[in-house]
Amino acid sequence: MSVWNPENVVDVAESIGITSLNRDVIDHLARDVEFRMSQVLEEALKFMRHAKRTTLTTQDISQALRLLEVEPLYGYESTRPLRFGEASIGPGQPLFYVEDEEVDFEKLINAPLPKVPREISFTAHWLAVEGVQPSIPQNPTQADQRNQELSAKGPGANPTLAAVSGNDNVSVKPLVKHVLSKELQLYFERICSAILDDSNDEYRAAAFASLRTDPGLHQLIPYFVQFLADKVTHHLRSLFILTQSMMLIAALLENPSLYLAPYVPSIVPSVLTCLIGKHLGSPSLDGTTTHFALRDYSASLLSSIARKYGPSSSTLKPRIARSCLKHFLDSHKPLGTHYGAILGLTLIAGADGVRELILPNLKAYDAVLQEAVRDDARAEEAGYVIDAIKKALDMLREDHAELRGAVGEVLASRMD
Repeated sequence: MSVWNPENVVDVAESIGITSLNRDVIDHLARDVEFRMSQVLEEALKFMRHAKRTTLTTQDISQALRLLEVEPLYGYESTRPLRFGEASIGPGQPLFYVEDEEVDFEKLINAPLPKVPREISFTAHWLAVEGVQPSIPQNPTQADQRNQELSAKGPGANPTLAAVSGNDNVSVKPLVKHVLSKELQLYFERICSAILDDSNDEYRAAAFASLRTDPGLHQLIPYFVQFLADKVTHHLRSLFILTQSMMLIAALLENPSLYLAPYVPSIVPSVLTCLIGKHLGSPSLDGTTTHFALRDYSASLLSSIARKYGPSSSTLKPRIARSCLKHFLDSHKPLGTHYGAILGLTLIAGADGVRELILPNLKAYDAVLQEAVRDDARAEEAGYVIDAIKKALDMLREDHAELRGAVGEVLASRMD
């Protein structure tokens, strides 16, 4: 005996214009409907059990229909359990319906109004500064980071943990990987090997020319930025590699088809390292003053970055100037670092920066210069620093006679 009432098949057939059906056909259709319903319910119960629930929901039915490649039913999604009522339309023919929730109008009218939603606004913040996350509300706190470290990671993580905690709608998204074509991979490898080849100047020049003009390099920008950071971090004793890394940045900046604004926070630390780094190159191989040329080039490169992307980032120039000022005021830093910091402040902050940041500290810095000038090993480096300060003071419109009162003895004796 079929559980599904054959009379329902007759009603559906009459609704679409079929008035006469064989009794055997009606019985077969009723049994087929019963089989299909049991199949859907079995799949829906599997979803319910995997979600660690004891209540079958409409979403389980929808998932089962999708699994069986049946068009889902629309309009039955609900975040709360549905209550079904029973009504009788005739002898032995019950009708089930969804009960509507009764609402008390007096409570509804007297209920407090919901809060007005906040207006949509956009703001920018630094995710990390020189590899360190600032403690601002937009960044995760240390407690959040510890919880994230303790949470399950990777493909082996158990997605049912969220269901046990009460979150039934768990969706696990696969990791998205950035895939490069074989042509771009080969191009990246050839460019990296070419710019680090000190035996073939023509090959190296062709690589930089390609970086300046080729339009289809936008997918390689993060790879070049990572390559740059690795070379600057691990080859501070090689002036050749550091110089080629800075020339790589210059070539990318000159390419009109590339949009580098999102990568500026990752590029600036590498340029700052070549500008105000403590020890650049090997004095025994390169000499004691060859690193000043690298600092000059890095300063001009940093100036072009600030000039091009400073208007779109209001905090770019102040952060660079703050880093340079910090290293300039540190008397324990070597003279090369002071030289790079003075160049950076001069090119980034301009005449106002020289007047407000460099000039008030020159009298205190005179003690460092006096000690360096008396030392034969550091006298030549001190000359570079003095020349950098004189170039910075030349940007001011005041007469040199007035400036002598604001500088130390060493600089006053060398001013025209």
